[in-house]
Amino acid sequence: MRSLALCGVLAFTLAACGTSADDGADGGSASGSGSAASAPQPAPTGAVQESVAVTATDTTCVADKTALKAGVVKFATRNEGDQFTAVYVYRADKSVVSERNNTPIPFHGVHQAGIATPVQDRLHFAAFDLTNATRDRVVALLKLWTAAAERMTAGKEVGDGALGAPLAPPDDTGEALGLPASRLTLTIGFGASFFDKLGLARPAALKPLPRFPGDKLDPARSDGDLCVQACADDPQVAVHAVRNLVRLAFGTAGVRWSQLGFGKTSSTTPEEQTPRNLMGFKDGTNNIPGADAKLLDEHVWIGSEGPAALVGGSYLVARRIRMHIETWDRTSLKEQEDIFGRTKGEGAAYGRTREHDPVDLARQPADAHVRLANPGSLGGTRILRRGYSFTDGSDGLGRLDAGLFFLAYQRDPERGFIPIQRALARTDPLNEYIQHVGSGLWVCPPGVARGGFWGQALFS
Repeated sequence: MRSLALCGVLAFTLAACGTSADDGADGGSASGSGSAASAPQPAPTGAVQESVAVTATDTTCVADKTALKAGVVKFATRNEGDQFTAVYVYRADKSVVSERNNTPIPFHGVHQAGIATPVQDRLHFAAFDLTNATRDRVVALLKLWTAAAERMTAGKEVGDGALGAPLAPPDDTGEALGLPASRLTLTIGFGASFFDKLGLARPAALKPLPRFPGDKLDPARSDGDLCVQACADDPQVAVHAVRNLVRLAFGTAGVRWSQLGFGKTSSTTPEEQTPRNLMGFKDGTNNIPGADAKLLDEHVWIGSEGPAALVGGSYLVARRIRMHIETWDRTSLKEQEDIFGRTKGEGAAYGRTREHDPVDLARQPADAHVRLANPGSLGGTRILRRGYSFTDGSDGLGRLDAGLFFLAYQRDPERGFIPIQRALARTDPLNEYIQHVGSGLWVCPPGVARGGFWGQALFS
């Protein structure tokens, strides 16, 4: 098993409870030797087991027992079937130090990963503009990016790695050395200007979003010829991925703007706990499940309406939504709940008991956020959300520059984000506390076959 360094003080080796495991790293294998009485029971599928105290003499799930100090570390394991996939390392105060996930998400497939994929904890999103690019140079870049993405999503280094020839710059920047793949996904999208600059036929649905009431969009944080969404459970892995794509793009494309995100604000796995946004409310309760092929085909994946080169892809809307946190924090709990139409604790819609109970529109305030955005109010319109919270320091007046980086995938923006946002922009009382300050629309091509590259069908 791979050794993990904890706060520069402890180094120890982790093994699956009561089983042998070897992840192929240097150092061989290890097995737990605790008795049945002392070893914790395996966690249920997809669940996180309660943390278990580790002492200097405890043999439970820890191979290198001499490296531990009593009371310093707690840990938990996640099991999926019989496969040991992740380790959570805790400080004595139970705050999480790190998560190790050893199951890379496949890069190749019918659809790009990072859309219906279970949402990771961290985001690095970057929009790029082409710089004096020709079709040949863009194709060459997309091939380079695809090759790099294949390696990074598998937990490997770019090219010849970070430790190449001593007298040449290394192919990989190196900050992810020793880190697992952390479920990294890389998803690419092409903006309207990408098609225009390269003389490609632009899809009919890829047109500028309408301006909505209340928008205060900053051009420096909007649009772009291309975009790359990097999601991972480790922020350093996500940043490393974008950084290396930026290096490869030198001379063909450059970063227009970027956004870091944390604390996913929506989930594609409804069986897991719904995350909360910075306003403290559960977010994305009624999101499209990533395993529901029928709903994905109906609302997310581009179908026979095409164009043919984009069938199996999806349209991505990104909105940087600034939250007026200080004003919200002075608002009564009752008013907060009335605005959303849900209880803050459980997340249940008004008139219901549990979070996932169906929304009764008749029992919602007329302008409640949940009612306005509900498919029942919009003729069945749905989108798949993959949003993240952000904090970018303060605005110079002592107020947090914080909010929601909203990401939505859909089959057609005219039947997805646009009607939803029109309804919200008109009468949602939440608008008193938020403002849309950045925006973009891209079309994400379908997945990549082995030996192919991102967007290949557009150039065939």
